[in-house]
Amino acid sequence: MIQARGEQARRFKGRSGLFANADMQSKEIREFCKVDSVGEELLKMAITKLGLSARAYDRILKVGRTIADLAASAEIRPEHVSEAIQYRSLDRNLIV
Repeated sequence: MIQARGEQARRFKGRSGLFANADMQSKEIREFCKVDSVGEELLKMAITKLGLSARAYDRILKVGRTIADLAASAEIRPEHVSEAIQYRSLDRNLIV
């Protein structure tokens, strides 16, 4: 976990107000949370089947970036996206 936080500190060095993936706004999400075509298809399917909003889409990308950081991966892989979608699905099931 310490290594993942170090990676985030390096990523956001010199950017005011950015210290962790959770702090990212749309501009930073587009810059730092790029996914491949398989990951993009997973996201599209989640939005369609789960009825997720654009805000949820951004949250999934940020969580996916964090999961990738924890795995010491420079890229957000489809398995990171899938795990992030699962966490989002759990959140939705807990909110009643």
